[in-house]
Amino acid sequence: MITDYLLLFGSAFLAATILPFYSEVLLFALLRQGGDPFILVLVATLGNTLGAVVNWILGRWLLQFKDRKWFYFNDNQINKAQRWFQRYGVWSLLLAWLPVGGDALTLIAGIMRVRLTLFLILVGIGKSLRYITVAYVAGWFPV
Repeated sequence: MITDYLLLFGSAFLAATILPFYSEVLLFALLRQGGDPFILVLVATLGNTLGAVVNWILGRWLLQFKDRKWFYFNDNQINKAQRWFQRYGVWSLLLAWLPVGGDALTLIAGIMRVRLTLFLILVGIGKSLRYITVAYVAGWFPV
């Protein structure tokens, strides 16, 4: 069972980075196999939240490379993202669990220098609610 937890943690961690990965499917499968919902949700939330910290760290250091030729984002894209984040504020981090745009939010939070403790609280709440929802849905289906 420990390997299941490590696998879930790893998939949740990777899913929170810019890599295309989906941890909900694994969580659902482990729940259907009779895994403890509390522990599984906790492991998935921890992995996913810590994975989002990778994006936050990248955001903190990203702009120092903006003058490099290989840099992916242009000034207009960065300014637009910063304006959007300023408009909606740190509370938008509660939506960091979204499959589209959630990873970008965590990256922008790093760029905008959101305090790590506030980041962890808001992102952790949002991501835990996602996994709680998966656990709830898994309980709807009979074995």
